[in-house]
Amino acid sequence: MSTKGTLYIISAPSGAGKTSLVSGLLEKDAQVRVSVSHTTRDMRPGEADGVNYNFVTLAQFDALIEQGNFLEYAEVFTNKYGTSRVWVEEQLAQGTDVILEIDWQGAQQVRELVAETVSIFILPPSREELRNRLTGRGQDGQEVIDLRMSEAISEMQHYDEFDYVVINDNFDQALTELQAIFVAQRQRLSKQRDGKRALIADLLSGN
Repeated sequence: MSTKGTLYIISAPSGAGKTSLVSGLLEKDAQVRVSVSHTTRDMRPGEADGVNYNFVTLAQFDALIEQGNFLEYAEVFTNKYGTSRVWVEEQLAQGTDVILEIDWQGAQQVRELVAETVSIFILPPSREELRNRLTGRGQDGQEVIDLRMSEAISEMQHYDEFDYVVINDNFDQALTELQAIFVAQRQRLSKQRDGKRALIADLLSGN
């Protein structure tokens, strides 16, 4: 019997290293997939449609909302982002764990719809290091960096709404801690009882 997958939310302020940690996790854990969000923002150099995001127009995005196709959606930096409900449900039914890389607003929406969601918040080791990481990207001007810092501080106010917190100071250590959360969740009684029903029945049969 296939055990239903677990839906994970991983949130973090911009610059905390969430994308790198999730990429590292995917390299080590074949049971996990990341949901590819829909977005109205412009495609950046090096990105591909359907890989990094499903890029759509504002009109297309609003139509998807009307059709009830999103598990959650939110507006961030004047752009909209949303998660496909059908795709997520299909993956979970197949026993695949799914990660949603969304902000705290989206996390609130998903928790209301999926009770067994596991949520993880990634924090930087300090405010100074966070600014250094944002500045080190070399993609944005000072005004944009200041805006992202302000948004990051606002985002971090919601860390205590999540089940787990990982502080990304040392990358390897943070990745180990993130992996441990996924491994531990799969050992929960409900998962083992459903996935190993025949084995458990045999062990307890008394024959």
